Amino acid sequence: METDRMPSGLAEESSSARPQSLMFSFLGVYVLGAGVAVSSGSVIDVFGRVGVSEEAVRSTLARMVKRGLLARHRDGRRVYVGLTDRAEDVLEDGQARIWKTGAVNRDWDGTWTVVSFSLPDTRRRERHELRSRLVWEGFGPLHSGQWIAAGARPVDAVVAELGLAEHVTVLSSRAAAPTDDRDLVDRAFDTDAIAARYRAFVDRWGAAAPLPGLPDDLARQLVLHTDWLQLVRQDPHLPAQLLPDDWPAIRADEIFRELAAAYDASSALIADAVLDVIPVA
Repeated sequence: METDRMPSGLAEESSSARPQSLMFSFLGVYVLGAGVAVSSGSVIDVFGRVGVSEEAVRSTLARMVKRGLLARHRDGRRVYVGLTDRAEDVLEDGQARIWKTGAVNRDWDGTWTVVSFSLPDTRRRERHELRSRLVWEGFGPLHSGQWIAAGARPVDAVVAELGLAEHVTVLSSRAAAPTDDRDLVDRAFDTDAIAARYRAFVDRWGAAAPLPGLPDDLARQLVLHTDWLQLVRQDPHLPAQLLPDDWPAIRADEIFRELAAAYDASSALIADAVLDVIPVA
């Protein structure tokens, strides 16, 4: 069982992030694109700064190796972990969601991607998996068996992977009277829940000196990126013109970018001193 035993002073600061979520953030910032593997000992050092126990770090690393996300390397008696191709794909998707897609969709072309499907109860598992993957891709349920997402959202790879091409229809369409685009948003997406998550982020990170209980900017950077990635991965990226003018994602996005830039230099200095890495092909 994965545990996260934190000193009391760090529990509140890091409570929103599980070890694996933190690990993806760490790997995305310090390993992706660097051509290195990092020693498990130095990963333990970094994660100790946010209150994650050595036991939890080792368990997380072992699980990610088993899932084909990390590869072990040895240099003498030390064990290092590096990214696999599969992990790079996952991390690159995360980086794109953070830096390219962002939290505010100001480029909507007025179209919706519509996915309709009908699966018998004998394929209940595939139906559940399809729904989960559609949520991941920014879709919301308009009706039973009919899901929508703003703009062009390619789902052919998902449908092919699940072997559901004969059961799924994908269309690109526009709303027509009497249907209004805002009505579609209200019916298919829980905007109150989305807004609440962004307001919680603003409350946590919008202070003059956020998370003072963490020991340094490397720890704050790690939790910041983890909190933000969890947010944008749950965000269906709805068009800004269909949302309230005071949509909290706008302020949240500003705060994230300001803090990410502020922590970048100071955390890099700490990481250079702490991380033990070796080059890998």
